[in-house]
Amino acid sequence: MLNRVIQQFELNVLSINGVEDSHSSTVYKCKLRNRKNVYLKIPYTKLKYQRELEAYEILKDRVSIPKMLDYWSGDEVSPGAFLLSELKGKPLTNKAIPTVAFQVGILHASMHQIQPPTTMKLTGIQNEFSEWSNFVERQFYSFAEDVKEVLDENLYRQAIEKFENMKLQLPPSDGPSFIHMDFRPANIIVDEDKVSGMIDFESVRFGSTEIDFTKLYRDFLSFDFNLYQSYQEGYNSIRPLIDLEVVLPFYQFTDAFNSIGWCKRRGIEKNASFLDENLSILKKALL
Repeated sequence: MLNRVIQQFELNVLSINGVEDSHSSTVYKCKLRNRKNVYLKIPYTKLKYQRELEAYEILKDRVSIPKMLDYWSGDEVSPGAFLLSELKGKPLTNKAIPTVAFQVGILHASMHQIQPPTTMKLTGIQNEFSEWSNFVERQFYSFAEDVKEVLDENLYRQAIEKFENMKLQLPPSDGPSFIHMDFRPANIIVDEDKVSGMIDFESVRFGSTEIDFTKLYRDFLSFDFNLYQSYQEGYNSIRPLIDLEVVLPFYQFTDAFNSIGWCKRRGIEKNASFLDENLSILKKALL
C-alpha cells in the first residue's frame, strides 16, 4: 500500500519512517531527494478520509495546519491518502512555558470559532450539535459492550449509573463549533516557544466545545496551574471559555470509560499501559 501511494504522488523518496502515536491512520515521514520532508497519511476508513479532506478545506487560512500538497481518493483496496507539508517543530509536552500554553488557547479557541459552513456540502463531517446529548450517549454505549468484558460486574454497573446521573447535570451545550475530538499534545506542534499548528482531523465534528478539553487537560493542562491559567487567558482572548470545572468531571469519566472500550477493540496487550491509565481514572471517578 505504501508503494502504491508513493507511486500515486510520484515522490522521489530518500528515506521513510513510520510516525508513532497515530491511532486512526498510518502515517509516514518521508525525506525527499530534494531534502524536503513531507508526510503521507493513509486513513483506516473511507469516512476518516472524507472527514480529513473536508477539514482541510474548512480550516485552511483560518487556523494553522499543514498544507495539503495532494490527495488521492483511493481505489477498491485503499480508502485514500494525503500528501502533507511538514509543520516545523515537535509535539507539545508538559514542559512547555506559559506563553506556549497561551498560544495553544488561541489555537483551540480559533478552531472553536468556526461554525458549520453554509455554502459547502459535507458528507464526512457530521453536525451533531442539535442532538448533542444523544451523540454523547451513543458514543458511550457503543463502547459499553467492550467495557463490559474488561470491568467486573459491580464496577461496570456503577459506571453506567454514574453516566446516567452525571449527564443530567450538564449545562446547555456550547456551539455549534468545529471540534477536533482528539485535541491532545501529540496533535499540537510546537517550534521552540512558538505553536506551529495542529494536525490529525479524522475524528472531527461540529458539536459542543465541552467535549474538546478533556484530553488536553489530562495530558497537558493538569500538570501545572500556570499552564492552565495561561491557556485560559489565550482562549478567552478569542472567545469566552465555558466553565470547565462543571463539564470536565463528566467528560473525564466518559473519556476514560470509552478509552477502556477502545483498548479492548484495539488489543488489550499492546495497549496495556493506556488501559491501566484509564482504569485508574475511572475507578477514581467512581469513588
